[in-house]
Amino acid sequence: MSDQRTIHELLAQYAESHRDPANELIHIVCVPLIVFSLLGLLWALHPLLAAVAAAAAMVYYFRLSVPFAKGMLLMSMVMLGVLAALPPIAVLPLSLAIFVLAWAGQFIGHKIEGKKPSFFDDLRFLLIGPLFVLSFLYRRLRWAY
Repeated sequence: MSDQRTIHELLAQYAESHRDPANELIHIVCVPLIVFSLLGLLWALHPLLAAVAAAAAMVYYFRLSVPFAKGMLLMSMVMLGVLAALPPIAVLPLSLAIFVLAWAGQFIGHKIEGKKPSFFDDLRFLLIGPLFVLSFLYRRLRWAY
């Protein structure tokens, strides 16, 4: 049986462990850095691998919400463009450093919040985290999702 929760339900469930303003701010900074660093780690193995991973995530995002998928597509394209512009030798060490520091920030945020990360209960929330951050931008711009 597949899970048919809507984007609104998934974001509401994700938000349950992200209510503290400090934790929210940490997520707004660290989640995009984690996405970038993960794409960078894949890019270091082979650029096509990073592009395939981004495309696979887009399939999920387009099924969930076209407005969010468009935002994530733009973000992914910018991140892949930045990776392409970096000296190849810098991608792996930079991505590793960002990955470790951003995850440390995430866990500090959850320590402040006093709640475990959502992905401990459902790995899908690793894909919802970036949408949670994007939802802040969408609300600020008053865009519907």
